[in-house]
Amino acid sequence: MALKIKLARVGSTHNPIYRVVVGEAQSPRDGRFVEILGTYSPRAKNASDILKLNVERADYWISQGALPTDTSRSLLKKARRAAADS
Repeated sequence: MALKIKLARVGSTHNPIYRVVVGEAQSPRDGRFVEILGTYSPRAKNASDILKLNVERADYWISQGALPTDTSRSLLKKARRAAADS
């Protein structure tokens, strides 16, 4: 069972909101997942509402062998930078 950290879309039309989830690599984008790590709302008004991510849990899943997708990897980098700046 290969796991990936990926985005699952849950927003409405023209208002995308994504969940950052850990799921099986072969499952559909919005299909089953193991755990929700956070949310990404690219159209949010406040900068603090754009990305909410549990970096500790993401690091745990990476240590267990989960591979982040390119987009989720860049979001993890942004979340780590925001945590370091605070």
